[in-house]
Amino acid sequence: MSESRHHAGAVTRPAHTAGTTLCAYTPNGSKLITAGSNNTIRLFDTRVDEEPESIDDCQELNYALSAANDFFVAGAEDGTVSLYLLETRLFDRFVTRATLPVRDVVLSPDHKWVAVASDELTVKVVSLDDTTNLRILNEHNKPTKHLSFDPKGSLLALTCTDGIIYMYSMTAEQPELIRKVDGVVGRMETDDEAFGRVVWHPDGRAFAVATPTRNIQVVSKFDWEKQRAFANGHNGDITAIAWSPNGAFLVSAAKDGQVLIWSTKDQSVIARHEYRSVTDIAWHPTKNLIALTTRGGEVTVIKDFISEQYASMLRLPQQPSPFIHDPADERPNGRVAERPAAERQTNGHQPLAARPRRGSVDSDLEDLLDEDYGDLDDFVVDDDGAGYALNAGRKRPADDDDIFGDHPAKRSHLFHAQHHESFQPGSTPWRGNRKYLCLNLIGFVWTVDQDSHHTVTVEFYDHEFHRDFHFTDTFLYDKACLNENGTLFSCPPKEDVPAVVFYRPHETWTQRNDWRIQLPKGEAVIAMSLSDSFVTVTTTANYVRIYTLFGIPYRVYRPKNTPMVSCASWRDYVLTMSNGAVGADGHSRLVYTIQNIKRDEICQNEDTVALPEGATVKSVFFSDNGDPCVYDSTGTLLTLLHWRQPSRASWIPLLDTKLLDRLASGRKSESYYPIAVADNKFHCIILKGGDQYPYFPRPLLSEFEFSIPLTSAPTRKSKSKKKTKQNGDADVDMDGLSESDSELERDEEDASVVESRKLEQAFLLKGLQASQLADLVEATSSTAGQRATLSRLELEIDKTLLQLLAVECREGEERGMRALEIVRLIRDESGKMIEAAGKIAERYGRTILREKIREVKFDTVEEHWVNFYCVSFCGYAFHRSGDVFHV
Repeated sequence: MSESRHHAGAVTRPAHTAGTTLCAYTPNGSKLITAGSNNTIRLFDTRVDEEPESIDDCQELNYALSAANDFFVAGAEDGTVSLYLLETRLFDRFVTRATLPVRDVVLSPDHKWVAVASDELTVKVVSLDDTTNLRILNEHNKPTKHLSFDPKGSLLALTCTDGIIYMYSMTAEQPELIRKVDGVVGRMETDDEAFGRVVWHPDGRAFAVATPTRNIQVVSKFDWEKQRAFANGHNGDITAIAWSPNGAFLVSAAKDGQVLIWSTKDQSVIARHEYRSVTDIAWHPTKNLIALTTRGGEVTVIKDFISEQYASMLRLPQQPSPFIHDPADERPNGRVAERPAAERQTNGHQPLAARPRRGSVDSDLEDLLDEDYGDLDDFVVDDDGAGYALNAGRKRPADDDDIFGDHPAKRSHLFHAQHHESFQPGSTPWRGNRKYLCLNLIGFVWTVDQDSHHTVTVEFYDHEFHRDFHFTDTFLYDKACLNENGTLFSCPPKEDVPAVVFYRPHETWTQRNDWRIQLPKGEAVIAMSLSDSFVTVTTTANYVRIYTLFGIPYRVYRPKNTPMVSCASWRDYVLTMSNGAVGADGHSRLVYTIQNIKRDEICQNEDTVALPEGATVKSVFFSDNGDPCVYDSTGTLLTLLHWRQPSRASWIPLLDTKLLDRLASGRKSESYYPIAVADNKFHCIILKGGDQYPYFPRPLLSEFEFSIPLTSAPTRKSKSKKKTKQNGDADVDMDGLSESDSELERDEEDASVVESRKLEQAFLLKGLQASQLADLVEATSSTAGQRATLSRLELEIDKTLLQLLAVECREGEERGMRALEIVRLIRDESGKMIEAAGKIAERYGRTILREKIREVKFDTVEEHWVNFYCVSFCGYAFHRSGDVFHV
């Protein structure tokens, strides 16, 4: 680290009278603009070393400044926001006015809008093309001291006097408050010297902000959690900070008179300079040049600000934000994600409109036209020497031929398939320095990153049978599974250290109670699962590795379809998910395989996961009864029926969370993180505020009854009726019924519909439970309790049908066909339930229906005795539908 009183390349000029002084470079770096407490604005030409030009007769006491290439805006104490043209160096117009002093102005990245903060409680976002086009931000209800657009212009950050950063989304016509970031900046008044501006990193994924503890905290845009911090550098309150253009360095100034240069990568101070009373810092967009302004009205321009030792880092491409765990590197398959080439070459400033939407006609044409069908550079031959062929006469492209993108010959694929990303069921991404490794009904496993090591905590819901434990993790585990027998961990490979799988049982009768296995070098864990019998591990080498509970390798195989996505297990059954064939839309089909490991039987082989277009699987697990379940990104919970019989499996929706009654009003906005299916209920964590994953402190579990999506909730419609006056005061409709009678009929009709829908729902759910239990009884050595439960379920199905029959009979004779159909669905072959159905029809006076039910009863009893004879003597059974079954 170098220390100096003043930088050798510094040039200081008096520019304004004493007071708050501001500076800003134009985006192209041609001008440095300064404003202060007097009525003069200075324009420095960065291309020549000359005295600055001046714009006189400006507003006094300018508190805010923001510049574009052709103009700049300034906000003053008198509440005006002025626009000045750089070419003419003249005042152009007032953009807007406030009744109280303006505290900050900032131009959007496209320079078409300007956001204005004042001592008023609202923030204005004004269109520069039409100043009558305003967007008002008023959900924060506090005066705003600082404003900041993110590099894409999709977010606007407000630092308010209550010490909260308010994040507004600017993508819609009306800006929407999407997040409040608390606990980072301190409370302040709008006229305080305290600095709380959000300073976005150039990659737009995080921002830095000064804290009351004189540190600089980085906050992630993805989860709004604290990341790395630039700490222990200043002994006074921070007054200004700025990132270098490529994000490799951060410069800060404070009241201790120190200007520090920090390395973004390791948050260390690489240089110190002494400049007192700094109020603003601006970094030149392309040069190793920085400008400082002071409370004394001076402007200091420092050439070669970064010393020769570190200057090469300024020429690097855009550097990443300093995350504790970078989301770009945290890929579930263990591979490092590469940033798109367009983002690397343009530093993220490519207009969104210039990027064709995936799946659109433009993107398809672009994919086809950009591919390498031979050397297309030689398609046009300059055979007459006219000079119209690019790079004529050269076998190799010039160094600047790739200005407009990658050379087509460098592209090797016709198109790039879009694979389903892999995931570990029950885990969450890093949020700050914490993450959940596993969440289920047994308990939860979470870890904290302590830089040099992790600390892992395993907690259980039932402390009567299990005891919580906590340990220091030097392997840096990033995945875990938890059940009643033990806890399974895995860590990614690091340099020459291979990935490790670690199992720790809860109870053993031997002294050595855990085991650890290293995977082959370079192979990382994609997902893993833990059952009562086996440990299943899927890896980046596209292997499925199966171990016994005490580490004996049981089987290793490579599935037909890769790459792998996830896995789940229950007893001897293992379900693996992988990416299958690529469809016409360029997306891989998600396929699954279920096999019984101990019997070496395949139940379902590379069958398709039923997902709507564009949807993804959020979690996969087995229910407490051993049936596979998935929860997808549309908020739908599905279970697999008849999965033990090859080619018979089908996905059945158990619940569509978008149709929950709690969301019917439309006033709630929430999502659900799946945990388990148990006791015929969906157990989950309710997420609010746009969160996709649970965080700390650990939220409570919620449970929802199953509800197969049949129809939307019934809505009451007001019927408009013509009314006339009779007898002087009674309102009567055209049918002669009073309004109260008509309303009563509608209420009774609605109640009947609701009751009918509930019974239909119960019939479907009980039928599904009976089918799954029948499959279990048939495929396993069933217990007497399971068989009794199946009989009870079939009886409850028939009782539900009888209740539904009663509703239909009550509605009238015209519902007779539907009522008879319900009777035909009764499962009881003894005739007792059908006899009860006849009594219900007789009770409601449905004589024709009663006769039809008698015919059904006769057919059923006859079929029962025929089947008894055939089964006893022939080995065959007949069904009333005409089907023949071998017994």
